[in-house]
Amino acid sequence: MTAVLVVAGAMVGAPLRYLTDRAVRSRYDGPFPWGTLLVNVAGCLILGGLTGAGSALPAPMLALLGTGFCGALTTYSTFSFETLRLVEQKAYFSAVVNIVVSVAAGLGGAYAGFALVQAFVA
Repeated sequence: MTAVLVVAGAMVGAPLRYLTDRAVRSRYDGPFPWGTLLVNVAGCLILGGLTGAGSALPAPMLALLGTGFCGALTTYSTFSFETLRLVEQKAYFSAVVNIVVSVAAGLGGAYAGFALVQAFVA
């Protein structure tokens, strides 16, 4: 049953990632991967919140939302590919900014989600 929940979450997360990236690219055309940054930070925020909920959420809900939805929504491989693409285009500053902002905002989002849920659960 857990595998079915993971697949169900991924069936929502993956298309949402794609559609979000396309919507962002249609508004902000350029080399910087704003769409990937947005979905990765959003996924970190959600996953931080789920982690903050801890045992208040049943394991099936964590499989559906955490592993399935957030796992498919976020994308380390695309982040890596787009950063290497920026390097290939000699957009070194953008590549470094992408790395630093993605890591910092991802960690910040996870912490913010965790702290926000902890404030209500505790």
